[in-house]
Amino acid sequence: MNIHESAEDYLERILMLRLKNGMVRSIDIVRDLDYSKPSVSVAMKRLRENGYIEMDADGYITLLPPGEEIAARIYDRHQLLAEFLLQLGVSPENAAADACKIEHDISEESYEKIKEVTLRKKGSVMS
Repeated sequence: MNIHESAEDYLERILMLRLKNGMVRSIDIVRDLDYSKPSVSVAMKRLRENGYIEMDADGYITLLPPGEEIAARIYDRHQLLAEFLLQLGVSPENAAADACKIEHDISEESYEKIKEVTLRKKGSVMS
């Protein structure tokens, strides 16, 4: 599955906004990311053309299965990497920002090892 980082970011943001608000329109993405309407419109057109999203007549965006899969993978990575950085003592703001940068480029092997350590450490704190 080869997709550009910016497309992954848009898909992740659609998922995050859906979790927060229930429904998502392009204007929600514009406001949330503080991007221009034309930029978001072009991105949504590309995501539609590539089969990642669909938009209904009222402009509501739905993630299609390939888009949902990518969005969930990136969102899960973001959450876990931010948690890992927080466990290291990184501030919440920097942990969130750095997780955004790392989530796209980290190898599967490194991610899985970080996941093991993070979940083990979180489990021992909860016990």
